[in-house]
Amino acid sequence: MEHWSVEDYKNYKENITKKSKYRARKTSIDGHTFDSKKEADYYCELKNRLRAKDIKGFCLQPIFILANGLKYKPDFIIFNNDNTTEVIDVKGVKTKEYIAKKKMFEDKYNLKITEII
Repeated sequence: MEHWSVEDYKNYKENITKKSKYRARKTSIDGHTFDSKKEADYYCELKNRLRAKDIKGFCLQPIFILANGLKYKPDFIIFNNDNTTEVIDVKGVKTKEYIAKKKMFEDKYNLKITEII
């Protein structure tokens, strides 16, 4: 039987991954940690579209100010070849907070959010 020091036990507890409230599994790719595998997969899809020159580029988690002290961070912004942009949010669950921020964002910036469900 192995005995752990208090320090060993603390390190063990810190390294246990907590279960996500919505069962999403954090996934890391290219040094970026995504909130879910679905989001990570979408990132890989965007990388492939960029390599194929299907899009000009994309941005990860840009920050938009909705009001004083209130921010919204979509998962991606895609820069299309026709000079349009798409704001993308990969969703498993639409929370009340997300729905409220989505409405505020779309009203303030006059942009639609595309949800990947």
